[in-house]
Amino acid sequence: MARRYDPGRRARIIDAALRVIAADGIDGLSHRTVAAEADVPLGSTTYHFGSLDELLVAALRRCNENFVQELRGSEALAGGAAGPAGSAGLAEELTRLLGRWFAGERGAIELEYELYLAALRRPALRPVAAEWTEEAVELLSRRTDPETARALVALMDGVCLQVLLTGGTFDAPYTREMLTRIVGCGSSR
Repeated sequence: MARRYDPGRRARIIDAALRVIAADGIDGLSHRTVAAEADVPLGSTTYHFGSLDELLVAALRRCNENFVQELRGSEALAGGAAGPAGSAGLAEELTRLLGRWFAGERGAIELEYELYLAALRRPALRPVAAEWTEEAVELLSRRTDPETARALVALMDGVCLQVLLTGGTFDAPYTREMLTRIVGCGSSR
């Protein structure tokens, strides 16, 4: 019997892994559960991903794209230096993006942070978690200095974690005010 050419299989396996993690957490992830979810033979998951860490790296990389795509797509962030008058504009845009993110599927945010925080115990995930931070800092550094950009990313992460862990709601006015303070303290280019 000839092998069936299936160029989308790897992507379907990653998507299935994300669904398994969303439903059962990282502890529920195995090659077998992913194969069943993706409706592929077990050998396909081990062919594409030699270990669960490899599969988790691919899943985290896929999740990282969600918010970074929002940052990349923002016309307000594509501009040059913020300057003092632009501080409020940068804070406003970041607050808007976070608000839009929280207005979507909360499970997707929880999944992303579960994978992101899994890097604490799984060293293979650390470089991928760092990629997200570095790319976000690079994008925000177009509008402010790198140190302020790093502080903005840290605050956004903290706000997201607090909302997720407390089951609270996203407080846009508070977030905007804190982001404005950080941008205002940073040096503009």
